[in-house]
Amino acid sequence: MSATLQSQEARAMSGAEIVLRALKDQGVEVIFGYPGGAVLPLYDALFQQNAIRHILVRHEQGAVHAAEGYARSTGKVGVVLVTSGPGATNAVTGLVDALMDSVPIVCLTGQVPTHLIGNDAFQEADTTGITRPATKHNYLVKDISKLAGTVHEAFYVARSGRPGPIVIDLPKDILIGKGNYSEAPQVPHRSYRPRTEPDPSAIRDAVRLLRGAKRPVVYAGGGVINSGPEASRLLAEFVRLTGFPCTNTLMGLGAFPASDPQFLGMLGMHGTYEANLAMHGCDVMLNIGARFDDRVTGRLNAFAPGSKKIHADIDPSSINKNVAVDVAVVGDAGRVLAALIECWQAEDDAPQQDRAALAEWWRRIDGWRAKDCLRYRQEGRIIKPQHAVKRLYEITREGGRDTFITTEVGQHQMWAAQYFGFEKPNRWMTSGGLGTMGYGLPAAMGVQIAHPDALVIDIAGEASILMNIQEMGTLAQYRLPVKVFILNNEYMGMVRQWQELLHGGRYSESYSASLPDFVKLAESFHAVGMRAETASDLDRVIREMIAIDKPVIADILVAKDENCFPMIPSGAA
Repeated sequence: MSATLQSQEARAMSGAEIVLRALKDQGVEVIFGYPGGAVLPLYDALFQQNAIRHILVRHEQGAVHAAEGYARSTGKVGVVLVTSGPGATNAVTGLVDALMDSVPIVCLTGQVPTHLIGNDAFQEADTTGITRPATKHNYLVKDISKLAGTVHEAFYVARSGRPGPIVIDLPKDILIGKGNYSEAPQVPHRSYRPRTEPDPSAIRDAVRLLRGAKRPVVYAGGGVINSGPEASRLLAEFVRLTGFPCTNTLMGLGAFPASDPQFLGMLGMHGTYEANLAMHGCDVMLNIGARFDDRVTGRLNAFAPGSKKIHADIDPSSINKNVAVDVAVVGDAGRVLAALIECWQAEDDAPQQDRAALAEWWRRIDGWRAKDCLRYRQEGRIIKPQHAVKRLYEITREGGRDTFITTEVGQHQMWAAQYFGFEKPNRWMTSGGLGTMGYGLPAAMGVQIAHPDALVIDIAGEASILMNIQEMGTLAQYRLPVKVFILNNEYMGMVRQWQELLHGGRYSESYSASLPDFVKLAESFHAVGMRAETASDLDRVIREMIAIDKPVIADILVAKDENCFPMIPSGAA
């Protein structure tokens, strides 16, 4: 055999080895997955290396949510590995969740060998067809020579522009076949080049509008957090420079410090009185990294009717999609904010801000604030859910540990958004767009893997936590000291609230009958279970939960008929 042939043969790797080499070169340290026949070659290759850690989840949906928690708390791409057929279809809910909340995920799915595709083979599903509307992009690899390049491209697409989930479908014969590895390309992608730098003329137009505003408001969303910590710092700098009020979407909480006097709180369906009235009454609105979601706008023809609107977003398809705007700025949120600051400071000859009008605007806002729309009364033995979240927030602040909060979906999620203050980005992980019950526990798992020394708490409801309760087994296996803080009102709380307010009090199938004993359930998963039944129990249980260096389920029995207010009914103004 010639020396050339020998060197070519020495470079040949299995498809599984090529995938792992590409993941390593992309900086991947952790994969969340669940094995099955079609991906066993990849699991065999994982067994023979130590560079990448694998976390064995108990359900594929949990794998994607865990990768989401990892990605959203670190800014890195989360990686998922599942088998073909039901493994891939179980992952779809997580993929749609990541798509709607712009979370960068690369999901590797097994597939039957290429010659069996389309034959209804055992554990075959049309994964690329099923996931096309559930992903930013997907791939079916049929040529091993394109395998490494596909993985590299997938990571580029997942993290670039508006982030999102990518699926790479891997037939088994590609994983066991032999091929050569190719490095990640160093040149720009030939067709997908998202615009990150804003147009200077659009920035000037935006600043002129903002300088002329008498009732301005800054409305910041998850795009600011996706841009990285520097974007959040620049947001705070711009808001303080201008003296404008600032509000965040549910996904944007932490992008601006909750304790800042210029922060109006969250806006939207369960947002604060002052944030929603400021949005409704503003004359110039600056939207940075938010998508005018229906939970923010309500009825579109009554949304901020007297305002000029500036929309800055990295995704040009989001601009003018839901709400027509006056100035469109396409670019990365951090770079847009840097350009706005530079232009604001440079335009010395521009008309100066009407400070008297701005002061009057703040007086009106302070009047709305004086309503204290989040006020509640904690009286007697029964624990108010608002009080439980507020005490959790206050006690975690005492310890000084870096604290990350995930949630399930429902009333508890909104109370967490209202009463737990976030001073930094990437500390708040929740399912916003899709509203996925069962998100919080696996997401907390992913956050804890990424931040082993941090305090990670899943604020949950007793109905939602049961959606992915099997992931307690993953916490036990990897000794992840995640705390599950259940606000237990024995109802699907938000469903019950809507039935009370909108459906004549007909509580159809919203009562959580036959609930488990969560203390015993925790113990069965090698965790610690505890319960607070009265207001006098609450602080002790929270402190004990935080102090224990193991997974904990804290069952907090709260008022059963408490509603989450303020509330703007769906479709209302």
